[in-house]
Amino acid sequence: MIISVINHATSQLSDEEVQIAIRAINRQIAQDFEPYWSLGAMLRLEGRSGQQPNIESPIDMRGDAIIYLWDDVNVDNALGFHDKNNRGIPFGFVFTKFSQQMGENWTVTLSHEALELIADPNVNLLVMGPHPSNSDMTVFHWYEMCDAVQTETYKIDSVEVSNFVLPLYFTPAAEPGSRNDFLARHYNGQTLQSFRVNPGGYVGFFNPVTSSHETFSMKGDLVSTKRLEVKRKAKAARRSIRYQSFVVSSRKRTVLQSNKRKK
Repeated sequence: MIISVINHATSQLSDEEVQIAIRAINRQIAQDFEPYWSLGAMLRLEGRSGQQPNIESPIDMRGDAIIYLWDDVNVDNALGFHDKNNRGIPFGFVFTKFSQQMGENWTVTLSHEALELIADPNVNLLVMGPHPSNSDMTVFHWYEMCDAVQTETYKIDSVEVSNFVLPLYFTPAAEPGSRNDFLARHYNGQTLQSFRVNPGGYVGFFNPVTSSHETFSMKGDLVSTKRLEVKRKAKAARRSIRYQSFVVSSRKRTVLQSNKRKK
């Protein structure tokens, strides 16, 4: 997979800075992520149609998916730009101002988005597992690579990148000696548990009991709460919008089926 990176945050980031980050994240994908997940990709900085994003101007070049670097926090405008020019192409957004609000380096956000785009390009994968606070309840977890450990980072060539979960994270049975995330940091004497979160992280899931998508973080985790509030807006550019469309379509089908039965 080739992921085109389009830099529309030129007031914040130079193409040279972006290239340095891309080089490090490509190393992360090839040397850290792919050996565990058997899923690979390469980020590539592409040209842009103008100095500023224009909904009427198509992207000059693209690969199999796109990540936009965007400084404006107007999500609706950004989404409109994508839908107008690249409808149906897997995508992600890195909003530099959102990264600042989260106290996160934009390179971490780019790493985060890239890994999750590789694992779930069309944002339509769910994994059955226990509810994070009620093991007797089964829910369907979002197939996200970084959310559960989103405050944890490490450096490649002096570039800060995001920690990520490993395949055993999505298995409900406790496996002695298993590694559930790349860094395997200890908190209160233990590493990340399957379908759980580390401090500052959260998980999302579909709850069949409430028929809605929900999120979970540690009780009293103010860092996670603040980050989640900020990320709700950014996530609308990817997961929330896709799931919202699915829910709306499902409701329409239900109404149509109900009307047919009445006839």
